[in-house]
Amino acid sequence: GFGDCKDKALLLASSLRRLGVEAEPALTDLDDGLALGDMLPTIRAFDHVIVKASIKSQTYWIDATNYLQGGRAENLVPPDYGFALPVVAGSARMERMERKELFQPTTFVSEAFDFPKLKGEALKLTVSTTYRDADADSMRYRLVSQSATKLADDYLQYYNRQYPGMISLVPLSTKDDRDGNVVTTVESYALPAEDLDADDLVKNFPLKADVGISNLPEPDMVGRAGPIWLGSPMFKRHQCIVRNLKAAFVGPEKSDDVITPYVAFKARWSSTPSEFQVDWFLKTIGDRVPAKDIGLYLRSRRKMSDNSSWSYNFGYAEPEAN
Repeated sequence: GFGDCKDKALLLASSLRRLGVEAEPALTDLDDGLALGDMLPTIRAFDHVIVKASIKSQTYWIDATNYLQGGRAENLVPPDYGFALPVVAGSARMERMERKELFQPTTFVSEAFDFPKLKGEALKLTVSTTYRDADADSMRYRLVSQSATKLADDYLQYYNRQYPGMISLVPLSTKDDRDGNVVTTVESYALPAEDLDADDLVKNFPLKADVGISNLPEPDMVGRAGPIWLGSPMFKRHQCIVRNLKAAFVGPEKSDDVITPYVAFKARWSSTPSEFQVDWFLKTIGDRVPAKDIGLYLRSRRKMSDNSSWSYNFGYAEPEAN
């Protein structure tokens, strides 16, 4: 009843072949797979086994140990191991596992702040998050590796650091579309009136984008000769909607978009007399930054960080007409 990656890969490949699908185990490396294409032959090159399956002209790379992976054939996310060596008698050669280009955010966080309509009422915050593809797979593991209570406490602490006094209203809600590989969560909070008024929070109210800027590497330029690895493909969106305002608010007049060959970042806003909305987007384009462009990359990273948090005096009201 037990099997490691070798056993599971062999069982999966055998099962697929029994069903008429061309399949064979393939050797790879969990940590150094991306370097396999440049390494000299060595018996220590591999520490993991996956499966290469082929249907007509379509190739599927499947990690049989990834038991919580979602999706079906058309939307399976291939493992991001770089290279693999299919075990084929007489014709074995290293193959690159191509990444799928991201055309929509794989994590979309939408925060809706409802300011109190009457004095003494609490501010309400509803957070809806949609995870897709590899981010859905990661979130699925997170949901089974820790209790819902612990996860909800982590989220509450995150919002308490930005808005001291925030309380949770209902338990964390989750939904998993396994075939579509989409996981959604919903959080609901309240900030009591006294906490909203404390330290003039309402007059310096922060809106902050959590789009993964902190996950981008920040290397030292001194003596750097090799490229910077940016990690797995990333495409994230963070939205803030603020409602029940007493005046119209706007974003910066000057666009602070960052567009480089390696990463793209932009912020977009819209408003009505009682509502303000801002959307931040971050997408990695290349998988590495060459040493000669590290200075450009670091300046872009700082610019993204500077433009990922805005503060407003949401207590301001338009003067009444005489």
